[in-house]
Amino acid sequence: MEVAVSALRAELRQWIETARAGQDVVITERGIPVARLTGIEASDLLMRLERDGLLAPASAEREPAAPVTTARPANAVSGLVRRLRR
Repeated sequence: MEVAVSALRAELRQWIETARAGQDVVITERGIPVARLTGIEASDLLMRLERDGLLAPASAEREPAAPVTTARPANAVSGLVRRLRR
């Protein structure tokens, strides 16, 4: 399915829902494809985060984590965001 940049801006929520439903949306600018909007499968994301060591599977034996009271380095969150955007 194709959509012009101008229509994408005007109806962004609708196009996000289309991608979430599993359809690829090709974004065009003056009729030329420039980007693709696709949905993300949550299970694939969780498996990738586990594989990269950023997430551990839940365990019944595990104690709940204590709340974090110390500040984390600023690059920890930005590094995670960069990995998720790949």
